[in-house]
Amino acid sequence: MAKLSTEELLDQFKELTLLELSEFVKAFEETFEVTAAAPVAVAAAGAPAAAADAAEEQDEFDVILESAGDKKIQVIKVVREVVSGLGLKEAKDLVEGAPKAILEKVAKDAAEAAKEKLEAAGAKISVK
Repeated sequence: MAKLSTEELLDQFKELTLLELSEFVKAFEETFEVTAAAPVAVAAAGAPAAAADAAEEQDEFDVILESAGDKKIQVIKVVREVVSGLGLKEAKDLVEGAPKAILEKVAKDAAEAAKEKLEAAGAKISVK
């Protein structure tokens, strides 16, 4: 396949419908494991739709470390266990920077399991 320039890509996107473009963005995000963040003004305009989605059952949860508590070293060890691929320095920075999201958009059972492990180590956790 020939490599397309930025202008050629934009011309191709202009021919797509909004629905087709939305499907493309979702596929792009899944393929490259990234998120296309929407500007704040657009997010505020979409708030009524978000309220309707919230009425449906939530299937993705965020695990947020509120504080490490008294046993910071134990919490750092558990954070490294819960978050794959995290080095000691990254885990320490994450724990010291609380409140921070430890896991994002995970299944309910994974969020609950992580919460239990972290609370057992002495951390204060919230699941949203």
